[in-house]
Amino acid sequence: MKFGIIGAGMIGNFHAKAIQAMEHGELHSVCSLRIESAEKLAGEFGAKAFTDIDTFLADPELEIVTIGTPSGAHLDPVLAALKAGKHVICEKPLEITTERIDELTAAAKEHGKTLSAILNRRFHPGMDAFKKAADEGRFGKLTSASAYVKWYRDQAYYDSAGWRGTWALDGGGALMNQSIHTVDALLYLAGPVKSVQANAACLAHQRIEVEDIVVAAVEFENGALGVIECSTCTWSKDGHPARVQLSGTDGSVFLADESFEIWEFRDEKPEDAEIRRTLMKGQEAGLGANDPKAINFYQHQRNFEEVVAAIREGRECKTNASEARKAVELIRAIYESAQNGGKKVYL
Repeated sequence: MKFGIIGAGMIGNFHAKAIQAMEHGELHSVCSLRIESAEKLAGEFGAKAFTDIDTFLADPELEIVTIGTPSGAHLDPVLAALKAGKHVICEKPLEITTERIDELTAAAKEHGKTLSAILNRRFHPGMDAFKKAADEGRFGKLTSASAYVKWYRDQAYYDSAGWRGTWALDGGGALMNQSIHTVDALLYLAGPVKSVQANAACLAHQRIEVEDIVVAAVEFENGALGVIECSTCTWSKDGHPARVQLSGTDGSVFLADESFEIWEFRDEKPEDAEIRRTLMKGQEAGLGANDPKAINFYQHQRNFEEVVAAIREGRECKTNASEARKAVELIRAIYESAQNGGKKVYL
């Protein structure tokens, strides 16, 4: 299938690399308001460059559009692509409110097209093993489920673009922008949340509207309790990995980025020794922890391949809008709690 990218910045470049590496996809075109950016990215991958979105979308060969614009600027290009009869894969968050996500979902249904989010931290071997263990009930009664994203962004990062650190175009700070994939991973593994109580602050940055640290106490529908802690003011030399930790009456698993710090179950299975041999964590730096460019594109590649496979097979993709909505709903509830003195908010 022929792909086009809207947005030729850092994320657009990751999309291009993922599309180039994937099966059953090729980069066909790039659209950006800045012609030099569109031409540069398109030229590197043998694609066509556009600055006018209507002309870009009118191309009959274009089948799938990926969206790499700022978070709060997803609605219009996604709607335009769906109305033009294109399938859409949109960067995180799908949109910054559930109301906007619902509008996009309705448009996809109206035009009979696939709308998918990029939930790339679901697509690596460690997550495959973690999800299998959770689905098999190996934790027994789940009692604890938490996520920690202790990252760092310097002031220059926020000063580099006018939209960074704004509610309108970032949709939030450390939680919505840097941590949404880890929040999604927590929900993917532990299930839906019943309530949250949160506090947030901006402690280490200037000239931004949003938080650089947030801590939330979380109660899950299954009874488990946990913590979501996210920051962009937690410096370390190499950067801390993003962590998801589940524990229950029969086991504990601590995931750090793509590998495990803990993999322990009361009842051992034959695959456990191999998982510990191949997927236990070394001393590598955290992916994207200090440098947003320091991420792997292969997770995007697998995400794209899943969407194409779903379209070809005529089924719902695993990263559909409904799945993407869950993390945004939880994040908005955490913000509501934090903005109201840490009151308990029910989802």
